[in-house]
Amino acid sequence: MKASHRLLAVLVAAIWGVNFVAIELGLRDLPPLVLTALRFVAAAVPLVFLVPRPSARLRYVIAYGLVLGVLKFGALFTALAAGMSAGLASLVLQAQALMSVLLAAAVLGERPARAQVAGVLVGSVGIGVLAIDSGGHATVIGFVLTLFAAASWATANLVMRASGETRPLSLLVWSSLVPPLPLLGLAGVVDGGQTVLDAITGLSWRGLLAVVYIAYVSTLVGFGIWNRLIAQYSVARVAPFSLLVPVFGLSAAWLLLDEPVGATELAAAAIILAGLALVVRRSTADGKNATAESEGLKCVG
Repeated sequence: MKASHRLLAVLVAAIWGVNFVAIELGLRDLPPLVLTALRFVAAAVPLVFLVPRPSARLRYVIAYGLVLGVLKFGALFTALAAGMSAGLASLVLQAQALMSVLLAAAVLGERPARAQVAGVLVGSVGIGVLAIDSGGHATVIGFVLTLFAAASWATANLVMRASGETRPLSLLVWSSLVPPLPLLGLAGVVDGGQTVLDAITGLSWRGLLAVVYIAYVSTLVGFGIWNRLIAQYSVARVAPFSLLVPVFGLSAAWLLLDEPVGATELAAAAIILAGLALVVRRSTADGKNATAESEGLKCVG
């Protein structure tokens, strides 16, 4: 992976780390499923009238919207509303990196290098440390829902890669049309129709700003870059960069929400960074080898 693309992956991790703070603030004024639905409405409109349709088949567009929008984000927002702290959620969600690599190997036949597998496993140890000692910053249901969100994210990465999409932004925007109605339907069942209506009509400035950041910065910019990288490289190369999200997430939660960061969180972050270092070193070596092989072929030709 090129150095500039690695920097883009780090930028996405920073955007997504801060996103947990935005979600936490939005949940103070909106039910979780309503906030999730508004996120995708904002991500789809008005861009759906400005960008071309995705090149992928319709079933991939629908699948991506359902898995990423309804399953992943519906579960994540509900987990945060159910007592999962923003900083801890940013850590646990990165179990998706290991899941993504394993699923890509099993379903798509992408064979990760040993160093990549080792890096993801090391990073997962850091997440395991938090699972054992969460410092009282999570409920059982919040932890389980966050793990479910991680599995859904890994599946969405697979759908993106399998779709063969050549216009990642188009896929992101058009698939955002899928989640709102199912999410609002679920919200009506869980919270009641009147509560949903009151939340939307009485949207506060804080809730609106949260939706703007979550929809435009995190979804369109973050996932736009992420999907482009996955389309260009393998899932095994890109997914592990999400292990950086907790570092930014914990820092943002500490600075903006006054969430305490203890020894457990710091140790877990250090382990995660060590795992990412293994993945990045391997990706850099692969890039150099590919360049060398290309140069060798030119000389032979």
